Amino acid sequence: MKILGLDPGLGTTGWGLIEADGNRLRHLANGQLKTDTHAPLPRRLAALAEQLEALIAEQRPTTAAVEEVFVNKNPQSTLKLGQARGVVLMVAARAEIEVGEYAARLVKKAVVGNGNAEKVQVHAMVLRLLPGAPIAGPDAADALAVAITHAHHLASNRRIP
Repeated sequence: MKILGLDPGLGTTGWGLIEADGNRLRHLANGQLKTDTHAPLPRRLAALAEQLEALIAEQRPTTAAVEEVFVNKNPQSTLKLGQARGVVLMVAARAEIEVGEYAARLVKKAVVGNGNAEKVQVHAMVLRLLPGAPIAGPDAADALAVAITHAHHLASNRRIP
């Protein structure tokens, strides 16, 4: 099963694609989708949608997983993040891909074992779980962590009658 993990952001959306076969995970690809910070918001959202549509068409994931929005100190940042997340969910739904949604704390707990883990710890564990994977940056590492979390949850759900 090919799982596309997504870490939504208006400026940069991280993505990571893994293959899960039971408890075995294999890195397939990862990267970042970027929008022009000088463009108006509607244009940026459209650009994010176009890039994600192309990625899904090229990689053909079986399922996807998205990190949930957390509340920032800056309400404007939270709103922009929510809008980018909405685009990500819409594009996946239009491609008829089921999407799992996970809180950041749950992703950290699933990958590191600690819901309060730092980004550096998440990145380090992703490298341990996907040895040799060239990671395109912190957003891509977070996206791979979301994909790993989804793989673990899908495997657990299959074992529970």
